[in-house]
Amino acid sequence: MTEEIIIAGFGGQGVLSMGKILAYSGIMQDQEVSWMPSYGPEMRGGTANVTVILSDDRISSPYLKIFDSAIILNQQSMDKFEEAVKPGGVLIYDPNGITDHPKRTDINIFQIEGNRLATEKGNLKIFNMVILGAFLKVKPIVKLENVIEGLKKSLPERYHHLIPLNKEAIDLGMENVKTLKFEDVFNLK
Repeated sequence: MTEEIIIAGFGGQGVLSMGKILAYSGIMQDQEVSWMPSYGPEMRGGTANVTVILSDDRISSPYLKIFDSAIILNQQSMDKFEEAVKPGGVLIYDPNGITDHPKRTDINIFQIEGNRLATEKGNLKIFNMVILGAFLKVKPIVKLENVIEGLKKSLPERYHHLIPLNKEAIDLGMENVKTLKFEDVFNLK
C-alpha cells in the first residue's frame, strides 16, 4: 500500500501539522514516510501545502506531481491541485471560501464543512482535526490510535491536555463528511 497525499490551504489553517500528524501516524504503523512542506515567506495568510507519502515499501522520491488524495482548504489550492489528483483518486475540500467547486467526474469528491463545525464548537483551532477526521473516514490509511500517538508526538507536552478535544474534532469530521455526486457538484454553483 502506498498513499500519496497533498494537503493545501492558507498558512495558519494547520495544513503542515495535519501532514505531520499523518506522517507520525504512519511511523507508528511501521510504514515508510515522507513529509515535505512547502510554504511562502508570508506564512500565516499565505498559501501552504505539504506532501505526505505513506508506504509499506521504500519511497523513491518525496517529490510528486500527481496524488492519490488531495485535501483542499482554499480556492488557490483548488485551482492548483484539482487536476493533480489521479483518476479514481479522492479530493476532500472545505467549501468555505471556495467559489469554483471541483468539476472533475473521474475522481471521488467529498465535502466537509470544517470551518462551520469548528466555529459551532467554539474553537477554530480544531478545524484541521475536523478535516483530518473526514479524510480518515474516507481513506482509513492509519489507525485512529496511531493518530492519537501522532498528536502526542507533534504537540508540545504543554498542549497534551488538548488531545481529547482533538479526538472529538476527528470524530466530528468522520461523522459529517459528505460524498458529492456528479449532479451535486454542478448544483453548487
